[in-house]
Amino acid sequence: MAETSKKAFVTGHPIAHSRSPKIHGHWLEEYGIDGSYQAIDVEPEDFGAFLSTLRDNGYSGGNVTIPHKEAAFALVDRRDEAAEAIGAVNTLWFEDGALWGGNTDAHGFAANLDQRAPGWPENGPAVVLGAGGASRAVIHALVERGVSDIRIVNRTLARAQELARRFGAGVSAHGVEATGELLMDAGLLINTTALGMHGNEALAADPAVLPDHAIVTDIVYVPLETPLLAAARARNLTTVDGLGMLLHQAVPGFERWFGIRPEVTAELRQMIVTDIGAKQ
Repeated sequence: MAETSKKAFVTGHPIAHSRSPKIHGHWLEEYGIDGSYQAIDVEPEDFGAFLSTLRDNGYSGGNVTIPHKEAAFALVDRRDEAAEAIGAVNTLWFEDGALWGGNTDAHGFAANLDQRAPGWPENGPAVVLGAGGASRAVIHALVERGVSDIRIVNRTLARAQELARRFGAGVSAHGVEATGELLMDAGLLINTTALGMHGNEALAADPAVLPDHAIVTDIVYVPLETPLLAAARARNLTTVDGLGMLLHQAVPGFERWFGIRPEVTAELRQMIVTDIGAKQ
């Protein structure tokens, strides 16, 4: 009897919108792997039971998205260093009999900039807009890559202060009223907020005051060019959209479940760009 094909998944609630099955399905086909990757909608009250049945149901692991990332952090047997630092889990796998939880969002953020704006870590100081879960991953990536001056800007100052304490030296917290002054010598501007999504035309910050060498990136990828990126591009600044973060964060999980480290290619990117366009 042939060996059972390897199985992985993405779970969230809701989950039908996820593009992860397209990404992993593309790689399974490209590398000729006998495997599957499916989206599974699990309600929050059922998430613990879902995790407890993974091995019995033949899964090698999977991805976890909203609203289960914090619950996964609490429920796994072991966590990698990134998950510990960020406080959330987005990738699950089995290792040495234990269910491990990792976080690949910081990797995805950094790898996207590596590909599209090489040398970016030397371009600090960095201004990070927002203090939610996504900003934790971004700040972890910045710290890991040696950015020594990281300025968190958030509408609720207390949340920014909590993050600054979490990450320690070199990370400071500021209210939105300080944004303009903070940008004047910043080489990196990173938006982790929802501003710019779903037809929201508000600018998260004004790139007009940034230095000419600044890099502007937005983790939002629908729309692909947010108002912030459009304003930065109009100033001839280097801009990096958020789609690459989605693509690159998928790489480590695929490697763990299916045994091959996949590449983020122009073909894969264009496939997802086309899918975004078809659904807008």
